[in-house]
Amino acid sequence: MRIAGFDLGTVTLGIAVSDQNGKIAFSKETWRYEDGDLKSLAIKACDYLKDCGIETVVLGLPKHMNGDVGISGERSLAFKDAMEAVNSDLKVVMWDERLTTTIALKTIAITKTKHKAQKRKAKVDSLAAVNILQSYLDSLNRG
Repeated sequence: MRIAGFDLGTVTLGIAVSDQNGKIAFSKETWRYEDGDLKSLAIKACDYLKDCGIETVVLGLPKHMNGDVGISGERSLAFKDAMEAVNSDLKVVMWDERLTTTIALKTIAITKTKHKAQKRKAKVDSLAAVNILQSYLDSLNRG
C-alpha cells in the first residue's frame, strides 16, 4: 500500500511517496502552480495519484504554534476539498505539519548541499513532504 505526502505552498506542491510496505517516505518532486489555482492543481495531483496507484494522500496542515489554522491552513483545506471533488474515492488525511519546513532546511544545511535559491526551495518542499509523510507512516506503524 503506497501513500503519498503533499506539502502545499503558495505556488508549489512538494511530493513524497512511500515504499510498497508503507514504511519509508521518499522525496519525489516539487510542482509549481499558479497562485490560487487549486482546481487545476487538484486535477493534476489526482491524475498523478491514479497513475501511481495511490488511494491515500497525507496533506500537510499548517498551523500556528498555538494550534490555530491560519491562511496557509485554509489553503490546504481548500486543496483537500478540490482533490475530493475531482476524486471522491481519494482518502485525504490532514496532518499537522508544524516545523516540517524547519526540519527540511536543517537537513539541507547538514548535508551542506549547495543549491541555487529556486532549486533549494523545491528541495525544501519535497523534503517537507517527506517529513509529513514519514510522521504519518510512523504513527501507523507504532501499533
